[in-house]
Amino acid sequence: MYVCLCEAITDKQIRDVAKKYQVTSLKGLRQILPVGRECGKCLKQAREILDEECAILADMCAINAA
Repeated sequence: MYVCLCEAITDKQIRDVAKKYQVTSLKGLRQILPVGRECGKCLKQAREILDEECAILADMCAINAA
């Protein structure tokens, strides 16, 4: 699904960047993807997706450490 209509950025792109580059902040995400550079309406949803991916990554790290 499209998150940022202005830049045609999808949730999959955000998730892929979070996994590949281990991005944990919106600032870090914006260094790779131009999300939120036009109108900014997508920033809340982009943050939610990024938070979900960080939680999944943290869970996987905890499982591997056990």
